[in-house]
Amino acid sequence: MNQSAILEIKNLTKTFATAGHSLTVLHGVSFSIEKGITCAIVGPSGSGKTTLLGLCAGLDKPTSGSVSLSNQKISDYSEANLSKIRNEQIGFVFQSFQLIPTLTALENVMVPIELRGVPYYKVEKSALELLESVGLKDRTDHYPTQLSGGEQQRVGIARAFIHQPEILFADEPTGNLDGETGAQVEEILFNLNKEKGTTLIIVTHDIELASKCDRIIELKNGHILKDTYTSTTEPEAVQMDAV
Repeated sequence: MNQSAILEIKNLTKTFATAGHSLTVLHGVSFSIEKGITCAIVGPSGSGKTTLLGLCAGLDKPTSGSVSLSNQKISDYSEANLSKIRNEQIGFVFQSFQLIPTLTALENVMVPIELRGVPYYKVEKSALELLESVGLKDRTDHYPTQLSGGEQQRVGIARAFIHQPEILFADEPTGNLDGETGAQVEEILFNLNKEKGTTLIIVTHDIELASKCDRIIELKNGHILKDTYTSTTEPEAVQMDAV
């Protein structure tokens, strides 16, 4: 694995069996992601980007090919080992927020650390600091139903960073938000990501959001169509053959 890369994808293929025939969503996809950068994965519906994100995050297994995270070939790991990796090294931000309705904002943020068996009092201070950093200092004891969509997503962002992940995956993080609220959430996500030094990978339909990333990988029909660095300090854009 490239020593400067945190994530390396090699010849990744994913095929689903459906109603008597198979559907291949990804076709031999390969790329690596450098530590500390922000990368957007874009493409039309059905291009395979959400499937790719799930494979990169160890939420699903490839049909063939490999996924390596921090020099660990996680595509070969058991579900028990993958759960440990996800809890210790990976953060998630979901389009639908995925907050636990019976827990307060503070309790939702603490969930990833408490799953490790760490006592409440050892987590609370960090969780409170994160909620303050996303502008929710006065909403810590509110339940998800008492929060707006933007506030729920900010709780989700705080939760994603609570265990100081090496890499964070965000699936359409502003997809359920209006333009103004989405812009606020984007700013919080990028600022916190920069502060924590995390590698950020975003799946999005939003080209404006994608343009804020250091790199854009464009998918079409399960293939990489284009791989572009947006910063002038990065390597020149890599044009992939359309298939």
